[in-house]
Amino acid sequence: MDTKCPYCGGTDMIEGVQGGYGAVSEVNHGFRGEALHHIICRNCGTVIRSYVKDPEKMFPKKERKE
Repeated sequence: MDTKCPYCGGTDMIEGVQGGYGAVSEVNHGFRGEALHHIICRNCGTVIRSYVKDPEKMFPKKERKE
């Protein structure tokens, strides 16, 4: 991964996953939770990026509000 930490300048990143009760769900349809993935700087612990790997599972296109 070619990411540089904006806080310490570190480039050694790891990917973590937050699931279970820490899963993210869409406000209006709170029952379809998905694990939240994080890119974390191994040097200082800063979370560089958080994302859901498959957003289509949380909000199918027919339900998305554009």
